[in-house]
This record gives sequence, C-alpha cells and structure tokens, in this order.
Amino acid sequence: MWLVLALISALLLGIYDVSKKVSVQGNAVIPVLVISVLFSSGILLPFLVVSRIQPQLLEGTPFFVPVVDLTTHLYLIVKAVIVLTSWLFAYFAMKHLPITLASPIKATQPVWVVVGGVLIFGEKLNGFQLAGVLVTLVSFFMFSFAGKKEGFSLRTSKWLWFIILATLTGAVSGLYDKFLLHRYDHMAVQTYYTFYQAAIMGLITLFLWYPTRKKTTPFQFRWSIAMISLFLVAADFAYFYALTMPDSLISVVSTIRRAGVVVPFMYGAFVMGDKHLKMKAIDMVGVVIGMILLFLGN
Repeated sequence: MWLVLALISALLLGIYDVSKKVSVQGNAVIPVLVISVLFSSGILLPFLVVSRIQPQLLEGTPFFVPVVDLTTHLYLIVKAVIVLTSWLFAYFAMKHLPITLASPIKATQPVWVVVGGVLIFGEKLNGFQLAGVLVTLVSFFMFSFAGKKEGFSLRTSKWLWFIILATLTGAVSGLYDKFLLHRYDHMAVQTYYTFYQAAIMGLITLFLWYPTRKKTTPFQFRWSIAMISLFLVAADFAYFYALTMPDSLISVVSTIRRAGVVVPFMYGAFVMGDKHLKMKAIDMVGVVIGMILLFLGN
C-alpha cells in the first residue's frame, strides 16, 4: 500500500511542479508563495476544526489531527523554516530557469537524502545504492552542461545555484522528516507546519515584498496558484501517510516520489518548447536510472 501511495505522491508532485511554473512565470514570486501556502492552510483547517469540535467524526481515520505539546510545535516551526527556505530558492529558480532543467535537478534530492543518511545516521550503502548515487551524481553534473548551452552557467547564473540550494535544503527536510514521522502523527506534522509556513510567509510578504513591490515584478493572480496548494497538499498527505506504515522505507518513498519529474519534463518539452531536449532527456534518464537503482538497493 505504501508503494501505491508513493506513486500517487509522485504523480501529484509532478503536476504541482507544472502549476508552480505556470504561476511564477513572469510573476512576483513571494505573493505566489504566500497565497499558495494560505490556500494549503485553508484546505487543512477544516480537519483541525473538526478534530477539536467533533473529534469522534475523525478519530481512527488518517485525517484526525491530534493535540501536540509545545516541544512538538517547536520542532514543526523548524520544519516550516527548512521547507520555506527550500521553496523560496526553488520558486525563484523555477521562474527563471527552463522547467526541463530545474525539475530534473530538483529530482536528484533523494540522492542527497541517502548521502545525508550515510553522513548523519551512519547508514551503509549496498552495491545498488552506491551505483544509484554515482549515476545520479553524474547526471546531476551533466545538467550543468545542458544549462551552459542555454546561458545558465554555474559561474554566472545565480538561478542555477538557487535550484541546487533548493535541492540540498529539500534533502535536509527529507532527513528531518525521518526524525519527525517516527515520533509524531503525520497529520499533525502536515497541518501545523503548514500553518507555521503561512505565518512566516505572511511576515516575509509584509516586511520584505510589500514595501518594494513597485520596484519588482508585478503580481498577477492566477488560478494555477490554487492548484499549487491542492496538488501539494494531496502529494504531501500521500507521502506522510506512506511513511507512517510500519514497513515503509523513507529512502524508497522519497525516491519514487521524485519520479514525478517526468510530468514537468513532458510539459516543458511539448507545451513550453524548451530547447536542448536530447541532452536533457539523456540526463533525466540518468536520474531515473539512479532512482531505480536506489529502489532496488532497498
């Protein structure tokens, strides 16, 4: 069952990436992010309200939001900060980079989770896992050549560095999930950290974007912003719920989840008309092969 949930999460995450690209293309990034987080909070709020007012309606279901203590809230604030850091880098990068370049680089995130598991948790890699890490790393660096052909060099493009930083901080978030979801309820983690994201983004919007809004890219509301929230909440629910199952493996779930990169790649190729697709496709196949090797290794 957890494998099916991981696949569902992958598909939804791919559509989420497309919605994100449509929303930030030629648009102000910070208000797009804050509105999408507010939409996400709005989707989760009814479950919290019902869990408090009529708990018997949701108790025993995957949608019940339990009460957590102050220490847990502090852990979830840290989670919100980590995720928002990754998202801010990713959204700005997605705005300026071709989606066929940004999404596959972000898809290498499970490899960095595995590397982090080795360095932080002392995990050992078997032959398949080691091969998967090496193949994905080679593909990761090959994307820098594809980027260079489009004028995005590591030496000159901060947006390429932004997507790399988004990937690395996203890996930190994945490792932190391993800590949280072995201790706390998945719905509590998803609900409360989303609310904290909304609060933090509200402050960023109020004090950083709003005073300088006339000097930056104008904001334009698009319904794709709401789609960001819908598909992300659904993808995260499937992801968190899969990780609560006793036999689930975070390295496998994280790896399968990133297979959704095929969706934004196809969108960039057939809808947006991105260039140098042959080289990018070869690199993306390398990333997918690396993920398959990681899967086999587990």
